[in-house]
Amino acid sequence: MNSPRVLVAEDEPHLREVLRFQLEAAGFEVLVAEDGQKAVDLALERPPDVVLCDVMMPHLDGFEVVKRLRAAYATRHIPIVMLTAKAESDDKVHGLQGGANDYITKPWQQRELVLRIRNVLEWSRQQRSASPLTGLPGNLSINDEVERRLSGGDPFAFLQIDIDFFKAFNDRYGYARGDKAIQSLARIIVDTAQQHGGGSFVGHIGGDDFIVVSSPAAAEALGRQILERFDACVRELYDAEDLGRGHVEVHNRRHVLERFPLMSLTIALVSTDRMPVTHLAQLTDIAQELKAHGKSMSGSVLVNERRSASDPEADRSAAA
Repeated sequence: MNSPRVLVAEDEPHLREVLRFQLEAAGFEVLVAEDGQKAVDLALERPPDVVLCDVMMPHLDGFEVVKRLRAAYATRHIPIVMLTAKAESDDKVHGLQGGANDYITKPWQQRELVLRIRNVLEWSRQQRSASPLTGLPGNLSINDEVERRLSGGDPFAFLQIDIDFFKAFNDRYGYARGDKAIQSLARIIVDTAQQHGGGSFVGHIGGDDFIVVSSPAAAEALGRQILERFDACVRELYDAEDLGRGHVEVHNRRHVLERFPLMSLTIALVSTDRMPVTHLAQLTDIAQELKAHGKSMSGSVLVNERRSASDPEADRSAAA
């Protein structure tokens, strides 16, 4: 894996070299610029993973550097940490309002410097992974969370949540109403997970697919409450006519009118205390198999993995 690249913009030569030394010692690749204009030019030429920018510099000050980097498509996503000799809150607020992500006041401690750089890098990585529709962590963060739980060794529950007949709803009402349905489910999942506590993690795989990672003890009740709340919410998403009929009518690819039931949920639940899991692919394979089984049933269902290492042939169960 390549080392994260930090662009240091600092006009004072001694401080520039100190920053280079400290960051390289911490494992970063370091680019340096002695003034604001060169910092902007270098960021556009060799985009860094993070910019560490002094406030007071010739040609362009740090605030203008931030403004220009945020205005350019190629650099607008790069996290920026301001470096200032001034401790007044007005300067810090000015930088943050202009688009900086964090600040460090001179003189700095090397440990604090490195921690702040790593923090904004992690924030940036999570932002790139996040779903733009729901703001929830995306696939990269989901994988990291599951891998972290697996390596930790403590049992956890994995719930994969999918809306049934979402495509028919989306075709019938359009993308704006479809997005509203997905956002409604996201709110239900997050609110329910927070109510149950236990350090639950909620992620958005994409489209109408979500996951929750929770404690095994809370998982089944959490899943059932999500089903209950979504089924109640569905009634608010459809027009009265379709709700009264209990289905929607949508033309298929052959332009034939088909009937589709109202949306429901399928939740696949895998608990690692019952089914030991050693890697992410194994976990997702089990969840996918359970989800396929759940989708063969009508209405909203929670499909629970009931097998265990001591009883590998035991049947799975589903609960409406």
